[in-house]
Amino acid sequence: MNRKFLPILLVVFLITTACGFSVNLPRSSTPEPVVTDKIQVDVPSSGEAHLKLSFGAGEVYLTPGAQDLLVDGTAKYNYSQLKPFIKTNGEDVSISSGEGKFNAFPNFGDLTNRWDLKLGSAPTDLTIEAGAYNGEFELGGLSLTGLTIKDGASTVTVTFSKPNESEMSILRYETGASNVKLVGLANANFGTLDFTGGAGDYTLDFSGELQRSATATIDAGLCNIMLVIPEGVHA
Repeated sequence: MNRKFLPILLVVFLITTACGFSVNLPRSSTPEPVVTDKIQVDVPSSGEAHLKLSFGAGEVYLTPGAQDLLVDGTAKYNYSQLKPFIKTNGEDVSISSGEGKFNAFPNFGDLTNRWDLKLGSAPTDLTIEAGAYNGEFELGGLSLTGLTIKDGASTVTVTFSKPNESEMSILRYETGASNVKLVGLANANFGTLDFTGGAGDYTLDFSGELQRSATATIDAGLCNIMLVIPEGVHA
């Protein structure tokens, strides 16, 4: 067959078979009534904890103030698949936003998924893994022995308004195209800071009371980044 006829035949074939094509778009889930669950987790018997918070889309707010508990707060959600689950195994504690699977895509415009959690004063190695969300974390005055945050497209402010009561071995933050502010980093009392970012807007403010020598490594892509190093902080 002559090659010049192939494009013509292809067009004719597509026209004559166009009526046979159908596109099944994913249907969206219907929001359910908002449910509020109380979240309370005891401090492990050893007095120390490895706490992991796993969250998808929504809002997360963390503050100090859990009295005699590791975690105390609430979770609000309007899809049953987002119901938080708590698992404990000795010093290992995990709180995850849902273990159910959506049969259809949720309507993110009507999504309610909000955690308001207070953290206790027990020495804690804290890990936060999240997707596209808004977060405000006030961590000043806690006893964090380590802090790891991994998230996607997010808007997050992490503040250490008071000195961390424990020596933090490493503060690690890995993010994508996000808007992230880390404020009061000198108060975090870390030995090593490792920040990795993609295309986003990042502010790293080293204000606070520097209690010991530390190393900070910052690796970012095409982004806007601001470093705030107050006068008197040796760098």
